Amino acid sequence: MTYADLSARLNISREAARALARRRRLPRSRSEDGKALVSVDLAELRYTPRPRIGRKAAPIAAPMAEIEAFKVEAFKIEAFKIEAFKAEIARLEALAAGARLVFERERERADRLAVELLQAAAETAAANAWAARLEDEVADLRTGRQAGGATAGQAARRLGHLAAAIVGADRAARR
Repeated sequence: MTYADLSARLNISREAARALARRRRLPRSRSEDGKALVSVDLAELRYTPRPRIGRKAAPIAAPMAEIEAFKVEAFKIEAFKIEAFKAEIARLEALAAGARLVFERERERADRLAVELLQAAAETAAANAWAARLEDEVADLRTGRQAGGATAGQAARRLGHLAAAIVGADRAARR
């Protein structure tokens, strides 16, 4: 019999008859006109169709209210997230401003230290030159070599000038 005959006998749809034949692995073949034929013993089949359980359609107003409630909740959540992100941005901006102030203060401090270092280097070079000159004069006084044959009075006077120069250089180095 064809699927249409089987569906009429069992009081089911044609597609249900075809699915039944497949599930039960009933032997199938093709007729000369191209229709599918199913070999089935109806007494042995013992098939009772299940009653259809239809879903009761919910009223449209309830799902629409649920959708609107969901949208409101989603909007509240998104608004909360946005506010949280704005608060985080404000916190990070304040942190960055504080770091910027520290950076500016440290840069000014480094500039002042660089100027002081250059001044100290210049003073050190001047003090070294002055010390070299004084060492030469002390060496001359110790050996008694005077340019132009200086007397003992001139040597004492020169020694006094040398001591004054040393004291002056010491005071300059302390500044």
